Amino acid sequence: MIQLRKPAVAGLFYPADPQKLESEIKQHLKNSIPSFIPSKVFGLVSPHAGYVYSGSSAAYGFNTLQNKKFKTVIIISPSHKEYFPGVSIYNGDAYETPLGEIPIDQEISDLLVDNKANIFRGINGHRDEHAIEVQLPFLQYVLEDFSIVPIVMGDQSKIFIDALADKLKEVVNEYTLLIASSDLSHYYSADEAEEKDSRIERSINEYNIEQFVSDISNKKCEACGAGPILSVMKSVKENNKNKSLVLNRTHSGYVSGDYDQVVGYLSAVFYGE
Repeated sequence: MIQLRKPAVAGLFYPADPQKLESEIKQHLKNSIPSFIPSKVFGLVSPHAGYVYSGSSAAYGFNTLQNKKFKTVIIISPSHKEYFPGVSIYNGDAYETPLGEIPIDQEISDLLVDNKANIFRGINGHRDEHAIEVQLPFLQYVLEDFSIVPIVMGDQSKIFIDALADKLKEVVNEYTLLIASSDLSHYYSADEAEEKDSRIERSINEYNIEQFVSDISNKKCEACGAGPILSVMKSVKENNKNKSLVLNRTHSGYVSGDYDQVVGYLSAVFYGE
């Protein structure tokens, strides 16, 4: 029997109707054209709120994937609903969205598992997590014939970030795409969010891992997916593909009209020559 991860947030974070979903994605992509599209893309940072809030920002990153070929997309997510020690790679056969099923790359999933139980195959974190799921319809729209490795970080401590980065650098190649799923600051005023989120933007643009870690540790900024972002940055940098660019940064207030409590979003690309 096929073990299928069914959609958990279709109809909530994005349309459950396939035609409406495709139409919304198409509109976001049309309205979010990056000023620079690298020829070789290795990774993205992509937000994971409802499409009405962060879909336009996410579309900047997904537009850099148009007309490119990837065999495997590795998506790394924080765990919003359950804590567990370590990093969980989905142990089933496929993720499903209203646009169809996406198979799991079993070979790479197994290669990423370490012998210290830091990274394991399991269902932990995958049951109701939205941060992977919201990336998938965009990927289905812009790519063809790809599989995924869905990863949820139950604990974003340095030991697990480094363990994942070390394993990722072993499997990353020109046919592999990494996606760090993350939103930024939560429920600050727009001015406070600007101060915090601009720090992350600067660290990514400068590819300054040390500054990013310092700012997160000292609570000068925040990102629910700081661990996924750092895992991608460390693994890509160690493969000498350390060019990065923030394509878009925004917040929920532009949609909701509430500037007293906003959530920040950012879309970024990691690339090479």
